[in-house]
Amino acid sequence: MEATMGNRAVVYQGPGRVAVQDIDYPAYEVKDGPGVNKMNVGRRTPHGAILKTVTTNICGSDQHMVRGRTTAPEGLVLGHEITGEVVDVGSDVEFVRVGDIVSVPFNIACGRCRNCKEGKTGVCLNVNPDRPGSAYGYVDMGGWVGGQAEYVMVPYADWNLLRFPDRDQALEKILDLTMLSDIFPTGYHGCVSAGVTTGSTVYIAGAGPVGLAAATSAFLLGAAVVIVGDLNEERLAQARSFGCETVNVSRGEPVDQVQQILGRAAPAIGQALVDCAVDAVGFEARGHGQDAQVEKPATVLNSLMDLTRAGGAIGVPGLYVTGDPGGVDDAAKVGSLSLRLGLGWAKSHSFVTGQCPVMKYNHGLMMAILHDRVQIAKNVNATPIPLDQAPQGYLEFDQGAARKYVIDPHGMVRR
Repeated sequence: MEATMGNRAVVYQGPGRVAVQDIDYPAYEVKDGPGVNKMNVGRRTPHGAILKTVTTNICGSDQHMVRGRTTAPEGLVLGHEITGEVVDVGSDVEFVRVGDIVSVPFNIACGRCRNCKEGKTGVCLNVNPDRPGSAYGYVDMGGWVGGQAEYVMVPYADWNLLRFPDRDQALEKILDLTMLSDIFPTGYHGCVSAGVTTGSTVYIAGAGPVGLAAATSAFLLGAAVVIVGDLNEERLAQARSFGCETVNVSRGEPVDQVQQILGRAAPAIGQALVDCAVDAVGFEARGHGQDAQVEKPATVLNSLMDLTRAGGAIGVPGLYVTGDPGGVDDAAKVGSLSLRLGLGWAKSHSFVTGQCPVMKYNHGLMMAILHDRVQIAKNVNATPIPLDQAPQGYLEFDQGAARKYVIDPHGMVRR
């Protein structure tokens, strides 16, 4: 098959530039290339499967690399949000079958190490020689080839792949199901980490796709009020379209606007504080009010400690990095932020950070989609585009489009 099949993919070409290029058809061996850890070169993967990509999404995390805000090398094949059709399986694969339509968790996990066995698949110990945790097409994640491509290889296929029960049903709901690879579980994890439950009041920083997925998840978990804060009015309108309250943080610190929203439902003493908060922004955060166009990477986390009631929790699915060449100062360039940790300590806040362990949630969220309990594609404004339009999709997303761009390499998305 490899000798007769071609492959094309979205490739990072330097700050602000991506292009669709020819790349090798996937093989059951890790080959040398941009971003590939030398200790992974030559690693054989008979436990893997080759997928024909049905959908693969542009993620805000990809944008950090494309903006030049990480140490990603030029030539890196992008893409970690993958849904596909199995077209070939390795010799060690036992349960996955050719023809299956599957979701690929963005975390690459072995299923064998201590962390995987404890359900901490976001920090697998065996797939990335640099550090625990890995992902497709991402800087410092081991060098596994990205999935914004026509074909991709998924290692440890029996462990990693989530098979959809019915092919026709899956293709009918593919724009919803494609969100299972990352943003829906990530938003849900942020809410679960923050303790969202029946009757909760929730503040979500960021109205990008992960923030909108978190807002969707908060309603699914039973929240009474979901407030989304952002600078982008188009994205805030998208949040309002499915019942969220919104705060435009360019008008000042969000606490006053939150207080007005909660009104008489607020605590009897002190400011009107939310029960739970989620940071869906990450390290490229901007300031509030007159500083709205100025990058201030600790702004969101500090404001969430201010907004969240004593004893509450803060989920942090927003990405923070250890290397940021474009950081605003020397501290930010290595991920050191000026946090008001004393405030969080005084209020007995709890924080949960790190990659979402997608496998912990993806089956349950799949069932919610298949049984029409949630409309995640509508809520994040999923917008399919062909592979050749990926560079334009990156540009529009970077400019703040209130859309979740879904790349459709083979024209399999039913419109």
